[in-house]
Amino acid sequence: MSRPLIVGVGGTTRQNSSSELALRAALRHARAAGAETAIFTGADLNLPMYGAEDDSRTGAVTHYIEALRRADGVILASPGYHGSISGLLKNALDYIEDLRDDAAPYLDGRAVGCIVSAYGAQAMGTTLSAMRSIVHALRGWPTPMAAAFSAVTPVFDADGQCVDPAVDRQFRMIGEQVVEFAHMRASHRAGARDLAAAASLKVACG
Repeated sequence: MSRPLIVGVGGTTRQNSSSELALRAALRHARAAGAETAIFTGADLNLPMYGAEDDSRTGAVTHYIEALRRADGVILASPGYHGSISGLLKNALDYIEDLRDDAAPYLDGRAVGCIVSAYGAQAMGTTLSAMRSIVHALRGWPTPMAAAFSAVTPVFDADGQCVDPAVDRQFRMIGEQVVEFAHMRASHRAGARDLAAAASLKVACG
């Protein structure tokens, strides 16, 4: 794996919300660590309400699911809405059910970075806990580092750059950890294939 694909999902319906800018910052750090990135936020996630009984899919849904299917890692970002993640993000995550029959179902084998923006400490904690629980349910691996920051004091300038070094350090660690885990998984799979090939050759040669 030369350049793992890291897919960012989140934000709000408002363009350049704090959670969207945080997601973009983490993805910039992932690119700096050698990754290819894709992002789905705002209008990209204005998807029909997920329904298990309806298997019809719009082009936007298909594009989004195919990106996740190819993803080597994922970064999620959400505002704290009433103590949990936004409905926009939850609906998008529900569509991951479409990956249930894949060789790597749901988010299996993928590191997932979690970012939360909220106005209060309580909302930060409960929203981050909810997000990590969802990642576990989807068989993903939450990165050791997560980011939760206050939206009360602006931490981004007019160009969308993070101006708080401590907050940006969180974004950098998330981006780097997702990329590092993707490389570790790729090395593990390559090693397992080599061992299997060597074992087969040994059997074939008697």
